[in-house]
Amino acid sequence: MSMAYIAQPEQQQQLEWLDGGTLAILLDSAATDGQLMVGRFDVSKGEAPPLHTHTREDEVFMLISGTALVWSGDEEMELKEGGIIFLPKNVPHAYRITSAKADLLMINTPGGIEGMFRETGRDRSTPRPEGFAVTPKPEVSEKYGSVIVGPPR
Repeated sequence: MSMAYIAQPEQQQQLEWLDGGTLAILLDSAATDGQLMVGRFDVSKGEAPPLHTHTREDEVFMLISGTALVWSGDEEMELKEGGIIFLPKNVPHAYRITSAKADLLMINTPGGIEGMFRETGRDRSTPRPEGFAVTPKPEVSEKYGSVIVGPPR
């Protein structure tokens, strides 16, 4: 049964992500009875995940601040501050941050993909191992229904 759930900023898990960015897990599938995952990226210019396809969930990105190029299928689009994009499952997509900094809200439905972020990233509340770097891991991605189909764009 779903119930109201609140997570104050100090309760939100902060993960080190690609290129030293941060992903805050705002809501996960445990908090939403599996219905969705909401995350917020604080990233810098050039941050770009590999071209990938989600087999389980649809995804929505809203660019709170900054600019990015987004690819969905064969289409390339510019996403500006305040812009939002729906990325349906089974469609290859990727993005690249083009501004100095960006604040990006991500919503996935249903939830569950946060496991991939947790296994690939590093919880910022733990000591950083020497030489640690976040790198895409195809085997971890596939475990959570995300298939890497190409390099970053």
